[in-house]
Amino acid sequence: MFTDPLKNIKSLGLRETDIVADLGAGTGFYSVAAGHIVSKGKVYAVEINKDYLATIKQKVRDAHVSNVEIIWGDIEKKGGTSLRDGIIDVAIASNVLFQVQDKDKFIQEIFRILKKGGKVLLIDWTETSLMAGQSIVSKKNALALFEKHGFVLDVEVNAGLHHYGMILIKK
Repeated sequence: MFTDPLKNIKSLGLRETDIVADLGAGTGFYSVAAGHIVSKGKVYAVEINKDYLATIKQKVRDAHVSNVEIIWGDIEKKGGTSLRDGIIDVAIASNVLFQVQDKDKFIQEIFRILKKGGKVLLIDWTETSLMAGQSIVSKKNALALFEKHGFVLDVEVNAGLHHYGMILIKK
């Protein structure tokens, strides 16, 4: 019924040395999964909800992953992630786009932290999902937003019945 984060993350083709940002990390499922794959790299789990930070910390500890750094940050502000310009190989934004108020600033922050040629895994709710009635952003509109900010579509990801997915590349 819902999207499979492990399947989605595998679609990225992560390398063991990649540097990843899990933006709006929530409870940290993507952060932990990415941490296992990028064993010689780094994962930044960025979350604004302080209650979730403790959950992520516990999940990372339980999974015996030592390369995940947990950051309290605002993904909707320039510099809100506290990450340096152009440091990230891959950004993950799962079930986040529909929640952010300032979508342009969110995408600008992704653009700022990504290396040239860096990838974004975008997973979000479809208009026919259980989240209908929320501020759902259609796949077409999400793509247009990212293209407006210098991204190109690489590939679509089958993210399940209630989600769409795509991998975008920073030009």
